[in-house]
Amino acid sequence: MPHDRSHGYEAVAEHYMAVRSDVGRDVVADWAQRLAEGGAVLDVGAGSGEPTVPILQYADLKVFALDASPAMVDALKTRFPNIPVACEAAEDSSFFDRQFDGVMAIGLVFLLTEAKQRDLLRRLADVLEPVGSLLFSAPYQACTWTDVLTGEPSTSLGAQTYRSILAHHGMKVIQTYTDEGGNHYFEAEKQAA
Repeated sequence: MPHDRSHGYEAVAEHYMAVRSDVGRDVVADWAQRLAEGGAVLDVGAGSGEPTVPILQYADLKVFALDASPAMVDALKTRFPNIPVACEAAEDSSFFDRQFDGVMAIGLVFLLTEAKQRDLLRRLADVLEPVGSLLFSAPYQACTWTDVLTGEPSTSLGAQTYRSILAHHGMKVIQTYTDEGGNHYFEAEKQAA
């Protein structure tokens, strides 16, 4: 049986889409409003596109989306037929072979092992335009837990480690957020060379 590149989310896709809430919507909306109008944004781990894609579109951004769950990608394509969508795992995605003004990875980074998190953050920094912006979610504290929907392990490397990884790849955390559900976010900007 092939390895599940969606980290368990393909098996629970229908349930996940049914229970996905708008928690975090304001964080994404605030971030999107600070990006240049008409800029290109990549939503990594976009799921079915709700609620993030409409927020990005409302901010007049050109949205690209990817997710490793075929069921969620099918739902995303149905809901948003006019945006480029790829069914790829973030760990080995081509990221549409282009650069972006913004990259967002909500609910994804901590699903990966430490080595894969480090590599993904490097790769996301690489696809950002100069002074591009990255928004991702992960707990501030270093911790491990079991994902309630999938039963798969999750790991946060903690704020200090995330800051260090990003700095090593030319990124600086410029702001952190906590949404109404207690989820934590890091906003990092690519530093001009």
